[in-house]
Amino acid sequence: MRKINTRRFQRATRDTPREVNRRILLNLVREHQPISRADLARRLAMSRGMVSALVSDLISAGLIYEGGTGQASRGRKPKLLHIRGHDRLVLGVDIRRRQTHLLLTDFGGSEIAVEMFRTPAALEALLDELAGRALRLIEAHADLGECHGIGLVVPGMVDVSAGEVLNAPTLGWRHVRVREMLTDRVPVPVHVERDAVACALAKIWLGRRGEHRDNFAYVTVSDGVGAGLVVNGQVLRGRGHAAGEFGHVPLNLDGPLCSCGNRGCWEAYTSNHATVTRYLGREPSDRGHRSEREVSVEDVVDRAASGDPAAMAALRETGRYLGIGIAGIVNALSPDEIIVGGEVAEAWDLVGPSLQGELGARALTELSATTPVTPEPSDRDTRLRGAIMLVVGPAFAAPVIA
Repeated sequence: MRKINTRRFQRATRDTPREVNRRILLNLVREHQPISRADLARRLAMSRGMVSALVSDLISAGLIYEGGTGQASRGRKPKLLHIRGHDRLVLGVDIRRRQTHLLLTDFGGSEIAVEMFRTPAALEALLDELAGRALRLIEAHADLGECHGIGLVVPGMVDVSAGEVLNAPTLGWRHVRVREMLTDRVPVPVHVERDAVACALAKIWLGRRGEHRDNFAYVTVSDGVGAGLVVNGQVLRGRGHAAGEFGHVPLNLDGPLCSCGNRGCWEAYTSNHATVTRYLGREPSDRGHRSEREVSVEDVVDRAASGDPAAMAALRETGRYLGIGIAGIVNALSPDEIIVGGEVAEAWDLVGPSLQGELGARALTELSATTPVTPEPSDRDTRLRGAIMLVVGPAFAAPVIA
């Protein structure tokens, strides 16, 4: 049960039930399109007249449209309803330390264009390059529709309401009002989110039809390591917008130096840099990044697949450390599922068993030890899809009543 906050609430009005039903109907159209009014009435257990009134509201608001006609055993053929997505565009952006990726889609998530470029070290240079590419993409596809927003994903703690990156150690950003800085360059709404949370949002909104996740953690393993936490269908943000930063929980106070400046963090043992330096036989605290210019984590994964013993051992060790940290998440939050995204997920045959071994040994109950841990090798696509949902998702989200 959830207690009503008597200091922050939204009072129900005569329109509240109608708005709730509109959102439910909108999501039914999204998940089952093309769909008829009669089918919606059956799914909602509502009269066709009431459904028709709600449909008219959504058509007038430009959220759905009537397409072709469906089949009917008798009588007039029904007109089928679709989400209006084809003429509204969204740009998703994923900023990482080495590369920045852009994805232009319509509101339905259909891919239109993809670009990538090497991330400049200087913030202003990065934003100038990003803005130039964004404007060119939007202009080049203006005949398809208007861009309704940019979803920007970064590896760090984000104040979503302010559009401010509070701390992104792998980028070297602190208190960067990136939304304001990008909006000054590109005149469309900008939404900013932490990478792990964006991945969690992608799994909530873009899962398979009929799939519903309410309690899970999405662990990103890349330049940094973090978790997007979903409890009762909502992202857990916490005080200071820092919930889920398990990557900076220390495993060893005398351990290797982490990008955050502390020692022995989970990230310092499990990030892509840690895996590469482990493979090359260097100390994880060697943060000169020389190893990553010589060998990438993708190289390590490929060499392991070819039978390279050192690469296989490095990935197994990464899996072991991942299992130690994931056991902490399981013991603290008891989620229904853990999803692990990142390049190392491509080598799950090596990473998975050692991860499961540590989870089984460290979980506090037998049931916790069996928590499903699922690899997500297409983590890059998941980040970008999550960025798209920062713009699209609010139109489909449940209204806040109290």
